Amino acid sequence: MVTSVKRTVRIKTSQHVLPDLPPVENFPMRQWRIEIYLLDEEGKEIPATIFDKVVYHLHPTFANPNRTFTETPFAIEEQGWGGFPLDISVFLLEKAGERKITHDLNFLQKEYEIDHVIQIPTNKPLLATELLKSGSVDDAGAKRKASATNGEPKVKKAKTASASTIKGNVDIEKLAFGLTKLNEDDLVGVVQMVTDNKTPEMNVTNNVEEGEFIIDLYSLPDGLLKSLWEYVKKNTE
Repeated sequence: MVTSVKRTVRIKTSQHVLPDLPPVENFPMRQWRIEIYLLDEEGKEIPATIFDKVVYHLHPTFANPNRTFTETPFAIEEQGWGGFPLDISVFLLEKAGERKITHDLNFLQKEYEIDHVIQIPTNKPLLATELLKSGSVDDAGAKRKASATNGEPKVKKAKTASASTIKGNVDIEKLAFGLTKLNEDDLVGVVQMVTDNKTPEMNVTNNVEEGEFIIDLYSLPDGLLKSLWEYVKKNTE
């Protein structure tokens, strides 16, 4: 069974009257613009990098009514005199599916925004990495984020005064070295394993500002250490 998470997509609309153009059917011509964002855990707007492309399906009276955009914020600008229900298709990274949103394009306000909640699968590595920028990728809702610059969670071994590097039949030094050899996608798996099994005794810090997910390996329970070691061996051999 493929797990999924919810994300909130914000559709932002701005518009203004074009006084130099003649009205149509007594309605003034307007310039309008739509942009698409994602909301993070704090409700802040961030680039919607989970999407590969966005297609706007305009009213059939527009020339070339299906417009495709591949760069954030997937902005479209057009002119018109009347509002209409605008169908928007957003396509997730790694061919993870299409989501359709119907947006009420109207001219009641100069600027307005409408939020839509969509479900997103978590089984695609690149998509999961981008999802981390906006919040958790597990059902437990644990907070964790990737770097806002490169999206790569960093796993570190905290310094310890202990002379022994063996805990629960796992060599901590070897495990720490193995973690540095994992690629970005596999590191996401480490973050998920640690967060899913987190207990109050574990020393785990999510340093959002620096884009780091810091783990004191010595504070992890023996069972989790063993699982991590098996995971590292599997993905570095």
